[in-house]
Amino acid sequence: MKIAVIDCGTNTFNLLIKNQQTGEIHYNDKIPVRLGQGGLEDNTLNEASWQRGLDALHSHKKTIAQLAPNAPIYVMATSAVRSASNGAAFVKAVADETGLKLNVISGDQEAELIFKGVQQGMNLPDAPTLIMDIGGGSSEFILVENQKPVFQASYNIGSSRLMENFRPADPILPEEAKKITDYLETELQDLLAVCQKYQPRILIGSSGSFDTIADMCVQNFKTTKLEPEKGYYTFKLHEYMQIAQRMAEATYDERLHTPGMIPMRADLIVMAHLQINLLVKRLGIKTLQQCNFALKEGLFHSLKANPEKWQKSSL
Repeated sequence: MKIAVIDCGTNTFNLLIKNQQTGEIHYNDKIPVRLGQGGLEDNTLNEASWQRGLDALHSHKKTIAQLAPNAPIYVMATSAVRSASNGAAFVKAVADETGLKLNVISGDQEAELIFKGVQQGMNLPDAPTLIMDIGGGSSEFILVENQKPVFQASYNIGSSRLMENFRPADPILPEEAKKITDYLETELQDLLAVCQKYQPRILIGSSGSFDTIADMCVQNFKTTKLEPEKGYYTFKLHEYMQIAQRMAEATYDERLHTPGMIPMRADLIVMAHLQINLLVKRLGIKTLQQCNFALKEGLFHSLKANPEKWQKSSL
């Protein structure tokens, strides 16, 4: 049976259509939406982003109608919707105008689904490992030991939220980068404390920012290649650090024209690097990896065990 999952993130609305029995993927793509643009600072969805969200959902519905007309549809909404003062009104508008029922999930539920997704994408080591997912509105962290979570949390430090809150120069000034890093250290105090206890030396990243950084490393250094069938990519740390430095020193236009960059990430990638850099340096990370699977793949796995947990929609 085919199942359709729409992940309504703060930056992109992702659609995955997959056969639950065979595992065959019939569609896997995203639409840039920037749902939180112009509203994350005061936790609202503005009119333009609201409409972009509705347009993306109408587009995804057309794709589902073509490829899986009888499939149940599960629509998940994350940070931008759950933190918005008019989030409930958006949920109602989506139901009224598209017929889709949004599951607005908590940060803890988001972290849980991300962990389940990464589990499907790669074999986790027994050694302490930190998983992170950098979104637009929030970032999720799952600390794992012996392949089981020992700590998980969601923080409102997504790339879009940081950009709106700090509005750094282009390129970012060193003192601005330090101010943001200091802020991140304060926000992540409990995570850093638990990591001090477990000493993870492996950092696994999922979702868009890590996908883009992996593409940039591959295309700019040409010492490694992406192997989609493998499910994950292992960075050469010195290459990652060179790309991070290049992005920090580059203007928006220079970032935009860097091989491997996609347009919707060019203004946000420096915020992602600041988060990763903090963890790499503070935790003494030795192995940095990118996983192809994240929330939507985790939801597919969750549906096998408990299909009634989430409300579903149909065409």
